[in-house]
Amino acid sequence: MKQRATPAAPAAAPDRSAAIQGILLVTFAYSLVGASFTANSVLGDYPYAGGQAIRYGLAFLLLIPLLGGRSALAPVRSLTVRQWVRIALVAGIGMVGFNLAILAAERTAEPAVPGVFVGCAPVVVAVLVPLMNSRRPTKPVLYGALLVAAGAFTVQGWGRTDTAGMLWSLAALVGEVGFAVLAAPVLKPLGPRLLTACVCAVAAVESLVIGVLVDGAGLVRVPTQAETLALLWQAAAVTVIGFVAWYMGVQRIGTERATLFTGMIPVSAALTAPLVGAGAFGAAQAAGGVLVGAGAALGSGVVALRRSRAGTPADGEEPPPGRAFTSVERPSIPSGDPADR
Repeated sequence: MKQRATPAAPAAAPDRSAAIQGILLVTFAYSLVGASFTANSVLGDYPYAGGQAIRYGLAFLLLIPLLGGRSALAPVRSLTVRQWVRIALVAGIGMVGFNLAILAAERTAEPAVPGVFVGCAPVVVAVLVPLMNSRRPTKPVLYGALLVAAGAFTVQGWGRTDTAGMLWSLAALVGEVGFAVLAAPVLKPLGPRLLTACVCAVAAVESLVIGVLVDGAGLVRVPTQAETLALLWQAAAVTVIGFVAWYMGVQRIGTERATLFTGMIPVSAALTAPLVGAGAFGAAQAAGGVLVGAGAALGSGVVALRRSRAGTPADGEEPPPGRAFTSVERPSIPSGDPADR
């Protein structure tokens, strides 16, 4: 008799310790990214592609001493062509492409417009990742993502734009989702530091190629003191520390829950903008921050986070068919390609 196929189960809720660690890591990572938006205002006149090549190339060099010698590079030699393609896509879409889309959008749109689009990334990921893994979206994660998106909109508001600005803002959303989703299958074999080093090396090369084609001899120039500090901040703090912290967080709470904290980007940007006279933090930003926090807490499981003593799933989670959750079950890192699992 032919047995009926059992649908894939929802991702299990992480245990308390792993969840807290993961939440702190991704919150810290996204806060650094938000602060980098303030640094970007200093780099407005610096060649885009050349600046990105410097940022990612310097980040790669800073990561080399942290990798632990030649033996730690063994997983790189074992990567398949498909995995290298994923790494190239993460670098091209989620890093270089994302930054290019933001820059292009802000030529004809106010900065709030791409910010609002990027703020919708948790909603897209909350639906997309479960579909790629043949399961239903987890309700608390989806509801939390909607709150986060609403909070991001409240923090930033809306601004003037045209069709080009809307399309480039949509491209920035694709880049943010791509960065969150595409790297998942290669995170397990490489780990956070080695994966960050790989994507930075590839992103530096991609930026260099774009710079040669677009800017030619104007690819780079000697940066001013302020530009030098901004590039160092982006390379060391945002890329090395932020990316590694992000991937470490994904290992603990999964891509869906980690992406909920995207809402920290506009909140952090709003908090740091007054430091360089690029904005103010008022009631709307405070209210949006509360919505972001509430959505992230709901979706990540903080609201109902507890150990299951009798095999009962946490609120909003469904037990996998045929068994109950254990008290220390951690989420698997989702993959969009069954062949890569």
